[in-house]
Amino acid sequence: MGEDKPTTSVTMAKPAHHTWKYIRSNLLTVLTLTGILLGITFGCVLRHSKDEKWSQRDHVYIKFGGEIFLRMLKALTLPLLISCVITALGSLELRVSGKVGIRTGLFYLTTSVCAVVLGIVLVITIRPGIYKNHHERVEPPTQLKLRKVWNGDVLMDIVRNMFPSNLFQATMNQYQTIMDVSTLSKNIDDANIPTKSRNVEATNLLGLLIFSTIFGLALSSLGPYGKAVLKFFRCLSQIMMIISGWILWLAPVGVFFLLAGKILEVGDIHDTFHQIWLYLFTVLLGLITHALVVLPILYFVITGSHPFKVMGNVIQALVTAFGTASSSATLPATVACVEDKNGVDPRIARFVLPIGAILNMDGTALYEAVAALFLAQLHGISLDLGSILAVSLFATIASVGASGIPQAGMVTMIMMANILGLPAESIAFLIPVDFILDRCRTAVNVLGDALGASLVDKLCKEEMTMSNEDDSFPSKNSSVSTLAEEV
Repeated sequence: MGEDKPTTSVTMAKPAHHTWKYIRSNLLTVLTLTGILLGITFGCVLRHSKDEKWSQRDHVYIKFGGEIFLRMLKALTLPLLISCVITALGSLELRVSGKVGIRTGLFYLTTSVCAVVLGIVLVITIRPGIYKNHHERVEPPTQLKLRKVWNGDVLMDIVRNMFPSNLFQATMNQYQTIMDVSTLSKNIDDANIPTKSRNVEATNLLGLLIFSTIFGLALSSLGPYGKAVLKFFRCLSQIMMIISGWILWLAPVGVFFLLAGKILEVGDIHDTFHQIWLYLFTVLLGLITHALVVLPILYFVITGSHPFKVMGNVIQALVTAFGTASSSATLPATVACVEDKNGVDPRIARFVLPIGAILNMDGTALYEAVAALFLAQLHGISLDLGSILAVSLFATIASVGASGIPQAGMVTMIMMANILGLPAESIAFLIPVDFILDRCRTAVNVLGDALGASLVDKLCKEEMTMSNEDDSFPSKNSSVSTLAEEV
C-alpha cells in the first residue's frame, strides 16, 4: 500500500500539469476567449441594470476601448498585405508562383460554391420564411434609408476597383457608382436613370492586392537584380508581424469592449429572436456544417491528412475573427497561427492568406444565399431553378468583390433583393440578428483561409523544395524574435 501512494499522486498530478502547460502555451487564446465571455456577460448585465434604454452616447463610450483596438489592427492591414504578397511572390520562381496561384484559386472557388449550395439546400429544406408565413405577418423591425442600386453598376464597380487609376488614392478610397436621387421621384425607367461616380472612404484592398501580385511577379522575374527591393519588403513584412504580435495581446480587452457595446445597442433581443429564430438557426446550422463537415472533408480528400489538428491550431485567429468581425483585421493573427503552429512555409502563407482575407468569403456567400431565399419565402415568392441559380451566382460574386465596402453586407443584400424583385427595405428583417451572424461567418471565412494555406502548402511542397530559397525570405520555422536578428 505504501508503494501505491506516490504512484497515485504522480498520476493525479499529470493531468493538472498538462492542463497548465496547455494554458501557458495558448495563453493569448484563453485570455481572448475569456474576454469574449466577459464582454457578452457585461453587456447583458448593463442592459438590465436600468429600465430605460442606454443612449447612443453611452454606446460610444462602452465601445471606445474596442474601437481603438480595431483601429490599430486595421492600420496594419494595408502594409502587411502589400509587403506579404510582394515578398512571397518575389521569393518564388514564376513557374512555382503560377502553380500556387492556380491551386489557391481553385480551392477557394470550390469552397465558396459548396457554401452557397449548402445554404440553398438548407433554406429550401427548412423553409424558415414559409414557416413564418403560417403565423402573423411580420413588419420590418426598422426603417432603413437605402440608396437605390443597379446590379450591373455594382458588378462593374467591382471590376473597376480591381484596376485603380491612382494607387495612392486606392489606399483611401474606392470607386462607386450611384443613381441620381433627384430623378427617382420622376417616372423614369430604372435602366434610364442617370448615374454618377464618387469615391467612398474605404481602402481599395482588392485593387491593391492585384497590383501587389503583379509587382511581386515582376520582381521575381528580375532574379538577383531585384534582391535589394525584395529585402526591403521582407523587412517591412517582419516589422508588421512584430507590431501585430504586440497588438494582439490587447485582443482580450478589445473584444471585451466591442462585444459589450454591441450587446448594449441591439434592440429587444427577446422579440428579435422570437421573430426570426428559424432563419437564425438555418444560417448557424449552415455555417457550422460548412466549418466542421464540408471544409474538413475537402481538406482530407485533397491532402489525405487529418484536418482537425490544423483547425485546432488556429483557434486564436478564429476568436479574434469573432471578436472583430473582420477578416482583414484578423490577418496578422491568421498569419501567425498558420506559420508558427501549422508550420506552413511563409512564402505560401503570406501569399495565400492575404488573398483569402479579401477573396475567400465562404461564410458570407452562404449567409447571402440563405438570406435572399428567406426573404423570398417571407414575401410568398416561389422561385424557379433559374432564379435560384442567379442567387447562387450573385452570392458567390458579391461575397468576393464587396470586401472593404462600407456596409458591404447591406449593399450585396440589396443586389439580392433586386434579383428577386423584392423591395430593398425588406432586408430590415435581417438587421437585428446580423451582429451575431456577422461574427460567425467571419470566423468561418478565416477558417477557410487557414485550411487553404495548409492545403496549398502540402500540395506545393515538392515545388517549394525545388524552388531556390535564399536569404531573401525567413526560414520556415523562424520565430518573430529570431527573425528580427536575421534582418
